[in-house]
Amino acid sequence: MSTSNASHKISNPVYPIMFAISVCHLFNDSLQSVIPAMFPVLEKEIGLTFTQLGLISFMLNIVASVLQPVVGFISDKKPMPYALPLGMISSFFGMAGLAFAPQYWVILVSVIFLGLGSAVFHPEGSRVSYMAAGSKRGLSQSIYQVGGNSGQALAPLISAFILVPLGQKGAALFLIVAAAGIFLLSKISKWYKKQLEEEKFSKRKKAILSSLPVLSKKQIGIALSLLMIIIFARSFYVTNMTNFYIFHLMKNYSLTIKEGQLLIFIFLALGAVGTFFGGPMADRLGRRNVILLSMAVPIPLCLILPYVPIWAVVLLLIVIGFFLMLSFSVTVVYAQELVPSKIGTMAGLTVGLAFGMGAIGAVVIGILMDHVGVYTTMIVVSTLPLIGLVAIALPKDRKVTTNQ
Repeated sequence: MSTSNASHKISNPVYPIMFAISVCHLFNDSLQSVIPAMFPVLEKEIGLTFTQLGLISFMLNIVASVLQPVVGFISDKKPMPYALPLGMISSFFGMAGLAFAPQYWVILVSVIFLGLGSAVFHPEGSRVSYMAAGSKRGLSQSIYQVGGNSGQALAPLISAFILVPLGQKGAALFLIVAAAGIFLLSKISKWYKKQLEEEKFSKRKKAILSSLPVLSKKQIGIALSLLMIIIFARSFYVTNMTNFYIFHLMKNYSLTIKEGQLLIFIFLALGAVGTFFGGPMADRLGRRNVILLSMAVPIPLCLILPYVPIWAVVLLLIVIGFFLMLSFSVTVVYAQELVPSKIGTMAGLTVGLAFGMGAIGAVVIGILMDHVGVYTTMIVVSTLPLIGLVAIALPKDRKVTTNQ
């Protein structure tokens, strides 16, 4: 397993594939974003409680959460190039059901199909990003994740400009997005399959230039546990902002749905920007340093957010969104370098856990809001980033050197 051989093997990034899988990630996550975007519409038109809305989000995210590591584990043993378009087909059917669902239970079944599509896409999409990365793993993962975060950032705009004026049936417009995703993923799958065939010919060289020192199994286990805690804190907070912060803005600042959703768009859009910069920053400054920076900077801002006037809310959302999501792609790469033989599993575990924590967070926050009110819930949630300070205990990494 020659290091020079390995570094030569990974020195050429494939930028067209990096950007293509990022666009597909945008398609996939914009479909997922239709769900929280519908919450104000469903709450008004159907009269759903916050708990019922939380359960819709729970069904979507728990399916994605539970199945992502499973898909990643299976694809580590037997890669599945054509699973990508098949996953998008599942999302297509889920979106069709969501747009025309006459009853609450049909909405729940529809989001299961969307969750299944997401569960297949994320670990396989992350694998494609990894295969195309060459020596630019941080950059490649950032390009891939910024597509997804941009799709999530569209949720408030989808709500304000499509679902509020058109209602539930407006979701049918996103069948076009799903169809475009199926087409593009079919093309990517051909490249993916060709890469696998070439790896077979070259005896499947899988060496990695890790930025981490040699760690024992116990140290790896502890580091993964700390990453899970960080993902828990971040996902709970972002779920609150995406799904429920709109109700705080409407109730305490008397904003309309459209005005409130535009503020949430600012938060998510800056999160997408932070996601993009996080990977290249981690390549230069170290993964652990960027993860710690991402969790430490937002703490005081999150704590004061529930109390400030509306003009300050805008400024705080910009800074919180940027820094909180700075570590999103970095946590995936860090986990993959902790267990380099399980690329798909680690991607499925980290991103899947983010979905799972979001699922549980949606239910917990919905129940809290029904029982103690919107404002008190926002104050409780504002303390979550404090938990992310466990990043201090992560093993330090060093800059990776590669031959160019």
